Amino acid sequence: MSRKFTCIFASALLVATGALADQPSFDLVEIERPRILEKAEGYLSASPVTVTAAVCERSEGGKHDFYSEGDYWWPNPDDPDGPYVRRDGETNPENFIAHRKAMIRFSDIMGTLTSAYLLTGEEQYARQAVAHLNAWFVDEATRMNPNLLYGQAIKGLHSGRSIGIIDTIHLVEVARSAKILCGSPSFPENDQMPVKAWFKNYLKWLNTHEYGLKEREHPNNHGVCWSLQAAAFAQLIGDDAQLARIRNQFKTVYISEMMNAAGGFPKELSRTKPYGYSLFVIDAMAGVAQMASIPEDNLWSFELPDGRGMKKGMEFIYPYIVDKASWPKDPDVLYWDEWPVRQPSLLFAGVALGRSEYLKAWQSLESNPETFEVLRNLPLRHPLIWIQK
Repeated sequence: MSRKFTCIFASALLVATGALADQPSFDLVEIERPRILEKAEGYLSASPVTVTAAVCERSEGGKHDFYSEGDYWWPNPDDPDGPYVRRDGETNPENFIAHRKAMIRFSDIMGTLTSAYLLTGEEQYARQAVAHLNAWFVDEATRMNPNLLYGQAIKGLHSGRSIGIIDTIHLVEVARSAKILCGSPSFPENDQMPVKAWFKNYLKWLNTHEYGLKEREHPNNHGVCWSLQAAAFAQLIGDDAQLARIRNQFKTVYISEMMNAAGGFPKELSRTKPYGYSLFVIDAMAGVAQMASIPEDNLWSFELPDGRGMKKGMEFIYPYIVDKASWPKDPDVLYWDEWPVRQPSLLFAGVALGRSEYLKAWQSLESNPETFEVLRNLPLRHPLIWIQK
């Protein structure tokens, strides 16, 4: 990537985000530059950490299998050695989370280094990112198997579950970064092929295994997050049929069946953490709209006859982002104080819908959250890899 390309990228980005009439000073490149370059400098010497770096004795998989445990499942006080019992919204601190942490770290490294590459055109960032891609998807000693057979297991009940697939939302920015890096000399076609093959195999598993099929039809944020992942993976490997299917499901299910007349999502609003879940689902919706839209089928402008669509969804959540005290429901049972942060829905909608107030709100919020629960539910954290075509 040349310096000339970098300048073209920056200019296009300014047109996309800075031309809003009442907020001409919004410059995403300059907002992100110091944050990204500081983090990228640290990541230049960071070694890959994949699923093989930690193994849980409770996992029924092998060392190349991703493993996690259901968040809200705890030992039964009446039967300490028996199956776990559910406590909705209350995360068990004894869960095995090493693979989740490794994947979140991987996602942050890839998004940061790719953003730095876009900003500077320097190949050192691309080379380091490609080394992490190879460790996770190519190297036989460290690669992850392309399935989620052991996600969100529950002691005494399940070795893995379909809803565990949501854990790989942190591969969305990895796939997006890989797509951008395909233009780098540091990622030649021969090196791209095994990485793309991994995502092709995982996407096939998501569309054929009973876990993937069940999660694809899950009628809440899980279904949306399935599409968020599938859209990113399909873009990387050029699967237009998958993207067309996602656009249809977005309109006929996510908007038509899951969104209420006010623009909220009843399934998420009924949880013990309704605020956090509402932020999470609209962010996922925004990510799908950002990726899957095409000029002739723009999910940002799609509306049902009663007005439901992304515009309505953002109008519902925006007042509670800028004034959380106005939230009409009880505070979330956990992590109430940690939200909101720089929710990607604000940025994507601000650009797509021409709403400068959304951009202003996004810029005012925390850009580098550190709480694990927040990071786990914030898979889109690198706007420079999204606000460009």
